[in-house]
Amino acid sequence: MENENLIRCGWCTSSDLYKKYHDEEWGVPVYDDPTLFEFLILETFQAGLSWITILNKRENFRNAFDHFDYKKIAHYSEDKIEELMQNTGIIRNKLKIKAAVSNAQAFMKVQEEFGSFSDYIWKYTNGKPIINNLKTSKDAPATTPLSDEISKDLKKRGFKFVGSTVIYAHMQATGMINDHAEDCWKRSQ
Repeated sequence: MENENLIRCGWCTSSDLYKKYHDEEWGVPVYDDPTLFEFLILETFQAGLSWITILNKRENFRNAFDHFDYKKIAHYSEDKIEELMQNTGIIRNKLKIKAAVSNAQAFMKVQEEFGSFSDYIWKYTNGKPIINNLKTSKDAPATTPLSDEISKDLKKRGFKFVGSTVIYAHMQATGMINDHAEDCWKRSQ
C-alpha cells in the first residue's frame, strides 16, 4: 500500500483495509444522502461488533442491500428479510435487518420534512465539522452530549439501533466530527 510511512490514527494500523478507509473516507465531510444512509446502515450493524468486521463485509452488505438504496430497502418484504437472514456474507441479526428497513422508511420521512437527511443531520453542527483536539485516537469519547441529543431525536423519529455511541461513530465517519489525532497526517486535511 502506498503512503506506508504516513503517521495515522492508532486504531487503523492493523490492516491495509483499515488504512485505506482511514485515508480515503473516515472523517471526510459527507453531505449526500445516499452515502449518509450507507454509513448509518453500516454503523447500526456495527453496534456491538468491531468496525473492521463491518469493513470486511462492506461489499457483501452493498450487494445484499441493493447498494444501500433506501427507497428499495424501505419496501423490503418478509421474504427479502428471510433471504438476508440466510446471507452468510453479512451480519445475520434479524433485529438489525428489520431496523435497516424501518430506518430507510424513517430516513425518507426526515427527507420529506427537511428537504434532505443531510440538511437535517448537519444542522446540528451548523453545516461544518467539529474539530476536536485529540492527542491520540484513544482520547476520542464514545459519546458526547451532541450525539446523545441526535440519538434521542432519531429514536423519536422511529430510527432503531441509533444509540449515542452509534451516532458518534456515524458523526466521525461522515466528517461531522474530525477526531483525527494531532499527529495524524489527515488531521489538517
